[in-house]
Amino acid sequence: MHLMMPLERLGCNAHLIIGGVKTSNRRRRGTALEDAILDAAWAELTELGYAGMTLESVAKRARTSRPVLARRWPTRTKLATAALARQYKLNPVSVPDMGSVRDELGLLLRHMSNRVRPNLIQLAFDMSRDLADEGSNFSNLRGEVTDGEPMRTILKRGVDRGEIDPARLTPRNIALPTDLARQEILMTNRPLSDEVIREIVEDVFLTLVRANRQGPRLSARRSKRQPQSRRFD
Repeated sequence: MHLMMPLERLGCNAHLIIGGVKTSNRRRRGTALEDAILDAAWAELTELGYAGMTLESVAKRARTSRPVLARRWPTRTKLATAALARQYKLNPVSVPDMGSVRDELGLLLRHMSNRVRPNLIQLAFDMSRDLADEGSNFSNLRGEVTDGEPMRTILKRGVDRGEIDPARLTPRNIALPTDLARQEILMTNRPLSDEVIREIVEDVFLTLVRANRQGPRLSARRSKRQPQSRRFD
């Protein structure tokens, strides 16, 4: 008596046991397939690092083929970038209305610091050569991974409250707080201290964009006093 039956006799929800893992014979397409590949890529990056991740290893983990994967992400750099972007999308940063740009931006930088673990710093360094070979850079990588929505929300609140002069919100000034925070993390390989966050927010950013024209003078007077200790957590 035969105990094996053709899969089509078992219906569309039949499963195969491959390598101890149950997989559906239903073909994945579109977003479902892309999510499976990006989750597999993130698992490879977490376990093996960028140097150890290959398109072949990701395809195997995602139970798809390398050509299918390469049609969407032809290089390891593009795949790693997409996997990182998916993780940021799944774990968004949200800053509530706290009544002041100082407090909200300080909290944003604290969230940013907390999520940049040592393996992510290593990932950035490991990707640098491939980015250069592809004519890309960290600025392009940032644009593909994050959309800057939390910062835009904070600044809009600040403008609406009259804290910030919108004419001073140039692209360079808008990017300055996160650029300085990112540089500090990369250079020190440590989380941001409360004092560094205070300096970035109060001594640098707000001095440049605050609506009060007396901002620089007020900042100078404040610098003569002992800076107040603030915690951003």
